[in-house]
Amino acid sequence: MLGLPLTFAAPLVLIALAALPAIWLLLRITPPQPRRVDFPPLRIMTDLRPEQEMPARTPWWLLLLRLLVATLLILAAAGPIWNPLTESNSRAPLLMLIDNGFAAAHDWRDRMSIASGRIEAAERDGRVVALAATAGDAQDLQPMSPGTALERLRSFKPLPHLPNRQAHLDSIRRFLEAAPDAEIVWISDGVAGVDGQNFVNGLSSLTKDRSVIVLKPERSPALAVAEAANAGGQLTTTIVRTEANGRDSGIARALDLKNLPLADARFSFAPNATETTATFDVPTEIRNDIARIEILGESSAGAVTLLDERGKRRRVGLVFGGTADQAQPLLSPVYYIEKALTPYAEIRQGHGGVTDAIDQLIDEQVSVLVLADVGGLDREASAKVSSFVEHGGLLLRFAGSRLAAGNDDLVPVHLRRGGRTLGGTLSWDTPKTFAPFTRESPFFGLAIPDEIGIRRQILAEPEGDLPAKTWASLADGTPIVTADKRGEGLIVLFHVTADTTWSNLPLSGLFVDMLRRITALAGSPGDTTAEARNAENQTVAPRLTLDGFGVFSSPPATARAVARNYADRASGEHPPGFYGPVDSSLAVNALVSGDRLAPLDYSALQARIAPLTEAKTIDLRAPLFSLALVLLLLDTLASLWLSGQLGNLFGRMRRVGAGAAILLAAIFFAGFSSDGYAQNERAPLSQDAQASALVTRLAYVITGDEQIDQTSKAGLMGLSQVLSMRTAFQPGDPIGIDPARDELAFYPLLYWPIVASRPLPSDAAIRRLDAFMKGGGTVIFDTRDAFSTRPDGAVSAEGQYLRRMLTGLDIPELEPVPADHVLTKTFYILDDFPGRYATGQTWVEALPPPTEDTANRPARSGDGVSPIIITSNDLAAAWAVGARGEALFPVVGSDQQRQRELSFRSGINIVMYALTGNYKADQVHVPALLERLGQ
Repeated sequence: MLGLPLTFAAPLVLIALAALPAIWLLLRITPPQPRRVDFPPLRIMTDLRPEQEMPARTPWWLLLLRLLVATLLILAAAGPIWNPLTESNSRAPLLMLIDNGFAAAHDWRDRMSIASGRIEAAERDGRVVALAATAGDAQDLQPMSPGTALERLRSFKPLPHLPNRQAHLDSIRRFLEAAPDAEIVWISDGVAGVDGQNFVNGLSSLTKDRSVIVLKPERSPALAVAEAANAGGQLTTTIVRTEANGRDSGIARALDLKNLPLADARFSFAPNATETTATFDVPTEIRNDIARIEILGESSAGAVTLLDERGKRRRVGLVFGGTADQAQPLLSPVYYIEKALTPYAEIRQGHGGVTDAIDQLIDEQVSVLVLADVGGLDREASAKVSSFVEHGGLLLRFAGSRLAAGNDDLVPVHLRRGGRTLGGTLSWDTPKTFAPFTRESPFFGLAIPDEIGIRRQILAEPEGDLPAKTWASLADGTPIVTADKRGEGLIVLFHVTADTTWSNLPLSGLFVDMLRRITALAGSPGDTTAEARNAENQTVAPRLTLDGFGVFSSPPATARAVARNYADRASGEHPPGFYGPVDSSLAVNALVSGDRLAPLDYSALQARIAPLTEAKTIDLRAPLFSLALVLLLLDTLASLWLSGQLGNLFGRMRRVGAGAAILLAAIFFAGFSSDGYAQNERAPLSQDAQASALVTRLAYVITGDEQIDQTSKAGLMGLSQVLSMRTAFQPGDPIGIDPARDELAFYPLLYWPIVASRPLPSDAAIRRLDAFMKGGGTVIFDTRDAFSTRPDGAVSAEGQYLRRMLTGLDIPELEPVPADHVLTKTFYILDDFPGRYATGQTWVEALPPPTEDTANRPARSGDGVSPIIITSNDLAAAWAVGARGEALFPVVGSDQQRQRELSFRSGINIVMYALTGNYKADQVHVPALLERLGQ
């Protein structure tokens, strides 16, 4: 049975309601009002009456008013609390199912807040709680106290894969058998997991006629990257969503292994569409450097896709050794190679003679060099091709009459020269077909069409290592494709031509698949032995994995190695990330090609679906006291009216004037001021804030780490002194502030050192910071980790902390400070912005083009000033000075004095940038600057 969601902090006070009858009896009778009688006594005697007078009764409406006041005061003293989360008067256990796949990461804070509120409500009701995270491993559900449940809830976090909810059905069934009256609350992300609708159908059969409370967003807000295709001249990514959710556009960003941005691509969904594409139109070299594509503003593992060697587009150079009359479509061997590889590689054809063509293609930095029926090479060309292979290139050769007559050693095996038809080739009266590919071959698993026929081939000399170098052979065992490792590269030879003169292989799909697998080996410096080439037998361990928010971290203890040819989506045992060594990593992603996000259908459940919004607990004491005060004022006016004094009161008010009326109105409205009705009221300004309103000063965020806070204060003090000496700006002493409590509007610049060991800022601090940035303020986030940056490009603890903190801020798109940015010339002309370290990157807002729609822009300070500056160079430590002006910390660099001076200049530029905006970008100053530079 549902009851009112009303509880009392001091319920024993409600016993006083039993005294209302006695109060009613006391208030029922009032003595008669005394009358004014004029002297003399004779007149008094004439007015005397013989009957005995009785006191008059209180009017019923006034009695009711006073009883209502007494009732309100008793209820207010009992501490009533309106708690919408308390929906049941039963003591039944609460079973809470929480979706924690990557689709829940977007609004994870809201989910945790709602779950905490439900558990706290269960604690007030004296109920036990059981928790289950649907993306985690299935475990037995044990009832626990609400306090223990809250502790366990805090350990929940989004996991970087889709949930398998069906795995939890057995544990849910056992729990419901033990507690058949349990209340089930499912905080759902609205996205179907790997089990599709099976969980909903299974839960429906377990609950039968029982209602399930489903808390879900009205429309799932999650966006994800389903796949990336490096085809043609572009890299195309597929962006998906569960349903039309109002998030119709965004930006996809491509980054390299060092987490540096390489390119951005905008995307937009058509009305009611659930998928779209973002295209990166950049050169092949940049596309091949892309290791990560993410959706800006979408902090989840599903919004990230990682690219490995398989996603790189190779540059293939083609050289044909025939004459010009043979270089025709359907006649030239390179025609078939080009048609087969165009969808998967960038094709370049050499021009001129063989030597000139080879020189041209190697200079263009091809990954694969294809020689189709090229015989002997001269010394210069042979040396250049040998060097190309030794340094990691892949040489792919096709047989022909010229190669059969050649004598160079750029082949994987010794070829039989002469003694057979066509100078060492072997002709067959009946065409031979392929033998099945062995497990050691990179072609293993490819289907061999029945119509494949080989009419002629070039033979290899029988040697002891010939089987190890054979990737494909005919049914009689003669090699048809051989390969050998040379230095860091690879040489592969097809013992048939690339056209149809010796076989019909170029006309088949097998030819396309074989060439695709061969080109994929280009640039892979790993072992190419027969055993290693068999990806099914080789496993690679996780090196860097993504958490549920899409941030790189160390692999969890539950992560297991995968096969080298692993191509499935991520799971609990195989989280998304990079597996294997840096130079030959395997990428595992939350979604794979063909995956889409599907909405869950709850129609099979007897579900009460409620929006995923936090119901706030309201303290009713202040409203009740305020209402009682209003009724008391009405009672006073009614008593004055009954006694005939109300007219006199109005007369005095007219004599006193409007001042008394204003005072009475102020007293009336003051009764409504409370925590619940004055949420928009700000606390009185502190003395420091009042002083900051009169004197401009720099501010730093108090982190709670005493050493860091002292460094920040000393650093801003040193910078303020330098500003006073070198500029017209005379700042006051710097001050430390708490963004959640202090007023930020008085400070043009806020320095925030990142301390990974401290808790994340509160929601109030994030909201104030967002308002500060939108109002024109600039924040310097300093991670101070440039010296500890890992060579593998992993994000430091401070960087991860900053990413989590910025998820709650509406920050603009960022970019490294361009060479012509205003920040580089506001006071000094600078190339970079060193602090204690000089190797870190400085990031500012990337200004959108002028034609961009400004209606939905993120926070941007006025006058073109970036609201956010991110650095890792530990600026405050370089600025910090002691009482005698001495430097407190050494700088890390070859010339410490020069670097410290540059750090002060960087600080002056930043302060002037925050104060003057785009002043230095004005073109009228260009002649003066050029004159100063002597140009």
